[in-house]
Amino acid sequence: MTSTAITSVNYQMLINGKATEALSGKRFDRFSPGHDAIVGTYPHGDVADTDVAITAARKAFDKGPWPKWSGAKRAKALRTVAEFITRDVEKLARIESLESGKPITQAIGEMTATADIWYYAATLAQHSYGDSHNALGNDFLGIIVKEPIGVVGIITPWNFPLLIVSQKLPFALAVGCTAVVKPSQLTPGTTLMLGDYIKAAGIPDGVVNIVTGDGVVGARLAEHPGVDMITFTGSTAVGKKVLAAAAATVKKVELELGGKNPQIVMADADLEVAADAVVFGVYFNQGECCNSGSRILVQRSIVKKFMEIVAEKAKRVSVGDPLDPNVLVGAIASDEQLKTIERYISEGQKDGATMVMGGSVMKSTVGRYFEPTIFTGVTPDMSIAREEIFGPVLSVLEFDTVEEAIEIANSTLYGLSSGIWTENINDALIFAKGVRAGTVWVNCWMDGFPEMSFGGYGESGLGRELGRHAVDEFTELKTIAIHTGKRGAWLK
Repeated sequence: MTSTAITSVNYQMLINGKATEALSGKRFDRFSPGHDAIVGTYPHGDVADTDVAITAARKAFDKGPWPKWSGAKRAKALRTVAEFITRDVEKLARIESLESGKPITQAIGEMTATADIWYYAATLAQHSYGDSHNALGNDFLGIIVKEPIGVVGIITPWNFPLLIVSQKLPFALAVGCTAVVKPSQLTPGTTLMLGDYIKAAGIPDGVVNIVTGDGVVGARLAEHPGVDMITFTGSTAVGKKVLAAAAATVKKVELELGGKNPQIVMADADLEVAADAVVFGVYFNQGECCNSGSRILVQRSIVKKFMEIVAEKAKRVSVGDPLDPNVLVGAIASDEQLKTIERYISEGQKDGATMVMGGSVMKSTVGRYFEPTIFTGVTPDMSIAREEIFGPVLSVLEFDTVEEAIEIANSTLYGLSSGIWTENINDALIFAKGVRAGTVWVNCWMDGFPEMSFGGYGESGLGRELGRHAVDEFTELKTIAIHTGKRGAWLK
């Protein structure tokens, strides 16, 4: 693990089409979690910068050309952004790997998937439409139109910075909204690069603004009366604060929050395939993923056999330098996150779960790395079974029937994703219908497509991203009732 050939990049914000420093003149640094080297410096925006950005977005929406462009013209601009992302996949992936600690090969795949989302969102620019009603009587024609909601505040997390902003921004743009984006303070680099692509694609000044800084920027977006909608991805605790702040101005809120996602392994499943998916599901992105398969429910009759296969595969998971193409698990993103993981390890042990492997910070000369960890003997009441850890920690629970598995799966406050491994279509459908989760995977895990909606039940959030319904989040419905002929008199 080395910092050789790692250089720092100086970035600027994008406000009203211009590369901009913070009004205060302050900047902040990001140290690579895998190398302890500075990889980027960024303007430290605050309330004043946020207000300027909101004013630019407001003017671009109220008086600018973007909302009036045809869907075809907006689609062309979005496709151009997708082309720039495709062109720079490796450059973007390196930035994300250095800033977040994720493995470079994984980051490359994410950049390709991100471009696909922009291409898909572009198609929806020409497919957002309402209804007409011609059976209201001979004298009426009813029209329901979808109009852009206005200025959208977008707050994104550190774990998938470019991918997650791309699950929001292009869909808002497709229907004619303008936006102010606040990326995580830990990983703003690729979002700022996206700003360059947006400008180069010919999207008018002020349509997209990007402000970097700490939580005061996001808080200002949530409370500002000039923002019509907030879309936020992050922890449930912070999401509740965003919701409360937005309530003061009754703005629309879309939230993609935490998850404690169960994978159900039935006795008739292909155990080798399921075990590989389990190991992938929990250790992918160091477990720093809202979709992490951090708890598995294994049918009691096969627990011993299945866990032998899982443990063998987990021991072969390579952990190390995120820039090494052979590494599968990179660095933990921050000291704060590392402390959270260690706290849950301690709680799991105190609660009586059996730690069969891992559980410790790995020794390294630079960076912060954590061993892939497995707990067995976990019960549904334990914190490691109920709460989001956001680290490479797997909790294993047992069950007898699919009905019991559903009950355990639904025993947390979350409802983001879930999955079942079985050759029995009846059990698969019983589970899919019974589990309270926004996504159900059958004999697969974490396979996603731009065409498929994503979002959660319960404290996993509000609304849906991706899919053809995603643009509906960024629109208002307007009813137009048209009377033809002479209106009947009220006064006789």
